[in-house]
Amino acid sequence: MSILRCEALTRTYPSGGREITVLRDITFELEAGRILAITGPSGSGKSTLLGLMAGLDRPTHGRVLLDGHDLGALSEDQRAQMRAETVGFVFQSFHLIPTLTARENVQVPLELRGQDGRARADELLQRVGLGDRGHHYPAQLSGGEQQRVAVARAFANRPKLLFADEPTGNLDAANGQNVVELLAELNRELGTTIVLVTHEPELAARAHRVLRLRDGAVVESIG
Repeated sequence: MSILRCEALTRTYPSGGREITVLRDITFELEAGRILAITGPSGSGKSTLLGLMAGLDRPTHGRVLLDGHDLGALSEDQRAQMRAETVGFVFQSFHLIPTLTARENVQVPLELRGQDGRARADELLQRVGLGDRGHHYPAQLSGGEQQRVAVARAFANRPKLLFADEPTGNLDAANGQNVVELLAELNRELGTTIVLVTHEPELAARAHRVLRLRDGAVVESIG
């Protein structure tokens, strides 16, 4: 069953009196429970495509169907609500709130929905190997530990789909490998569909499917 479908996605931006095409005619679909890696050189359109799939931006042409919903037919508020209920995010730069502990950072998505997230936060921190670090602030954690907190936070609301933008980009090889293993493990255990942008061959190799972009177009599809 398809959880994500992109149909003829094109994105252009005005620049200096002309239009620059960042993405051109991207079409594919992704089955639920799979891992998709989007690769390609810098400037190939990877992060732009991720933003369109997550409903953070609108395509110039084409459409995105996410969990059966046409994102282009939804209002901004409706897209935000859908992201809160359906989608999780992991970024290269962690984006943890520095004044909150690890546990409190993981609780944030649930508290925004009016839920008491303490038990869920403790469960997830235990799952990512940080059960004894919940009371620490981000500045007291290593980069690898911060990214594991970010992964735990992304899974707090049990998303159907997780978007990860260069999740190992700021980590050394050992910590990067730990995050790769963690994402693969959570995919297996929870069945969460994962879409990730990466330059790392090791991370792409763990995906069920790989899309390679160049100059805004798909030049190779594997899997």
